[in-house]
Amino acid sequence: MSTAPKAEILNMAELVSYQEGSVVSRQITKADAGNVTLFAFDKGQELSEHTAPFDALVHVVEGKAEIIISGKSFNLKGGDAIVMPADEPHAVKAREKFKMLLTMIRA
Repeated sequence: MSTAPKAEILNMAELVSYQEGSVVSRQITKADAGNVTLFAFDKGQELSEHTAPFDALVHVVEGKAEIIISGKSFNLKGGDAIVMPADEPHAVKAREKFKMLLTMIRA
């Protein structure tokens, strides 16, 4: 998977395209300390409940999503962000088509 170009202005909404019935991702940057990945979810798609050993920041670029953290539901729209705490179960659901930037720091 190639990362996005460096030292260039990036329009996040244009870096990944929606695909019918799918979740599409593109890695923006990757390092030992963490990574940044852009996702495009078609309406109704989801990432099922899971945990991660590190905090992760979700920033909704466009559209609307439901983020569930430890059983509590949060509705986010374009421009909103939330931190998913390490080791807490979380899930992501597309209430409509949406794109999100996921930043995970491992250190």
